Amino acid sequence: MNPSVHKVLIIGGGFSGMTAAIEFRKRNIDVHLVEIDPNWRTDGAGISIGGATLRAFKTIGILDEFLKVGHAHSGLDLFAPHGIHIAKLPTPLIGDKDIPASGAIMRPALAKILAEKTRASGTKVKLGCTYTQMINSATGVDVTFTDGTTDTYDLVVAADGVFSSVRKSHFPEAGEPRYVGQGVWRAVLPRLPNVENTMMWVGPHLKVGVNPMSKDQMYLFLTEDKKERQQVDPADYVEKLRALMLTFSAPMIQELAAMLNEDSMIDFRSLGNLLVPAPWYKNRIVMIGDTVAATTPHLASGACIGIESAIVLAEELCKDVSVDEGLAAFQQRRWDRCRMVVENSGRLAQIEIEGGDKAEHTAIMRESMMALAQPI
Repeated sequence: MNPSVHKVLIIGGGFSGMTAAIEFRKRNIDVHLVEIDPNWRTDGAGISIGGATLRAFKTIGILDEFLKVGHAHSGLDLFAPHGIHIAKLPTPLIGDKDIPASGAIMRPALAKILAEKTRASGTKVKLGCTYTQMINSATGVDVTFTDGTTDTYDLVVAADGVFSSVRKSHFPEAGEPRYVGQGVWRAVLPRLPNVENTMMWVGPHLKVGVNPMSKDQMYLFLTEDKKERQQVDPADYVEKLRALMLTFSAPMIQELAAMLNEDSMIDFRSLGNLLVPAPWYKNRIVMIGDTVAATTPHLASGACIGIESAIVLAEELCKDVSVDEGLAAFQQRRWDRCRMVVENSGRLAQIEIEGGDKAEHTAIMRESMMALAQPI
């Protein structure tokens, strides 16, 4: 154990924060996690999972739980709007026979798996709580919490998401997320028998796809070009999403559109991205996940890079090195990989908006998946 790090505070109980807690606890670090939501909820429908994320799940120790609740598969089939098959993109294997190439799961189901693992690790979890003040120095961080308590930590891990209060208060030069010109619709539907892997139909300004999430459910997503960031009334979700899908003449999309109803867990969100310039740390505060590298879902790797960063952070900070050396090593290992995902996802969005080169789009997806298959 690194003699400089005995006690860690994690701010934010999302995927990255929970992973950091689990990995630090494996190394017998005293871990406190605060999550502002008293119910520790995770919103959203499904989440697509690549092989790199599944490799991270094996490292964390939740791969078996994922396979019981979620769905593992391989490959991505691309179709034209009228249904003609364009290409099949293989999803690269990680090199471990126990790790599938890709998959999907309900976000709340994955959050529950990680939350149970976090509590079982011995992490001290405090819900409905966050910080009010942090005094950051070269030797530690003095923290005051919303419940009136105070404590001192060797390291604070900011994993409080894309609208991070830690980033705003302690890294004001970092900037804010940038809208990319697209919104994404998501829904959950009963799984059709022929949905065995990821399937995607690409039109001029719309892209729709499905991904199996379990034996009985599939995850539907649709990206829509919008010049301005837009809010949609939830009362109009079914009507608006169905109308967008019906612009595709592919018989399967027509069938999917007819399946939508008030129970489909439809959600709409505008898409933005953020890549905070290095370094991602000051003294004893370090940022991970969406707090520093928030990406659009075009490579299905946003959760992946955050979870990987949590694993790498625990590895580097628990070596027999100084905190500064450990944080520098963490930054060096994570920068290029996170930058690649954010920038390539943004480029895919730009190509879709501009009606750009389909060959470039396919090449970026293929090359990115191959890069993500490499060890972290």
